[in-house]
Amino acid sequence: MTERYLTCGKPGCKCARRERHGPVWYLSVSLDQTHRTGRTVPSHQVEQVRGWIENYHRVKDRLEEYLRY
Repeated sequence: MTERYLTCGKPGCKCARRERHGPVWYLSVSLDQTHRTGRTVPSHQVEQVRGWIENYHRVKDRLEEYLRY
């Protein structure tokens, strides 16, 4: 999950003064070697999604460890 700061391009907006919008959180997932998908994560779900990512890494590590033996 990455933290992004964006500009909207409206002339009177704060981002025209180099004050970007954000943070906006973005989750990107590789489905296979050629396909990737992603979406923005609402700020109220950032911690929940971080937990899911941590769980994914734990499961992946354990499965790889299992397959080595």
